[in-house]
Amino acid sequence: MSSHWKQNQKNMMLFSGRAHPELGEQVARNLGIELTPMAAQDFANGEIFVRYEESVRGSDCFVLQSHPQPLNKWLMEQLIMIDALKRGSAKRITAVLPFYPYARQDKKHRGREPISARLVADLLTAAGADRIVSVDLHTDQIQGFFDGPVDHMHAMPILTDHIRDNYDLSNITVVSPDAGRVKTAEKWADSLGGAPMAFIHKTRSVEVANKVVTNRVVGDVEGKNCVLVDDMIDTGGTIAGACRVLREAGAKDVVIATTHGVFSGPARERLAGCGAREVITTDTLPQSTEGWDNLTVLSIAPLLARTISEIFENGSVTHLFEGSA
Repeated sequence: MSSHWKQNQKNMMLFSGRAHPELGEQVARNLGIELTPMAAQDFANGEIFVRYEESVRGSDCFVLQSHPQPLNKWLMEQLIMIDALKRGSAKRITAVLPFYPYARQDKKHRGREPISARLVADLLTAAGADRIVSVDLHTDQIQGFFDGPVDHMHAMPILTDHIRDNYDLSNITVVSPDAGRVKTAEKWADSLGGAPMAFIHKTRSVEVANKVVTNRVVGDVEGKNCVLVDDMIDTGGTIAGACRVLREAGAKDVVIATTHGVFSGPARERLAGCGAREVITTDTLPQSTEGWDNLTVLSIAPLLARTISEIFENGSVTHLFEGSA
């Protein structure tokens, strides 16, 4: 190992917010470095204060923050962390957001609505982020909201490897929960050896968020092991309903796979009781399998660590997901 590389190695610094400390520790372990110590506290009125306990001057800094509930608090903490680095003369600041907040608000559906995903990108820019890393953005167009490099990583290989290792691929049908996610399902089908596809035709309520009015299966699922895929699951109503519809259509088994298990409100109860054989997710958000026997949580830390390593060494991030992008 050259002395020049060793010198550069000292300049990589990884910082983890308080939202998901386990993920930060796992990424650091995969990189073979220590998290930079940080003092953080909440004032009585909810304001957040952070201070790094080591100099960051001239360093290549990576600020990792997950965004579970309360999402707004953790977003604000990440912005404050980035601002502290900028004012501490960091050389380059990369914001690592495994789950991009407000990603569903990526366009105006009706008049007088915000495009909040763009606002988040603007906030990261204003705070001082030079680059963004995220996993499975809700839509690809979000990459264009940030005026700098965006490394859009994909968790599908992690999830499909689990399917490949645990299920008979000859009887798999990949199912999209709605027509809008068919493109994602196609990538899954290709990855699983050209598996057949189906999708759930649904009508959403315009007035009530997360409410689906009707469901029916388009495609043959009778006697099949169905893999129901989506990038995120929030309250679980759509996916649990789709699982029941697949069962009624004669599916032998249903496996639910998602990158981002938001699992708000009644989601755990719905998904544990909808008849799915297994619910597979990653730990882009903190997860607990306690009281949920059919939940499997796969680690996103190795993917994030490889991505951070490639960025730091000015290597190619693209090769990490070529063939699955």
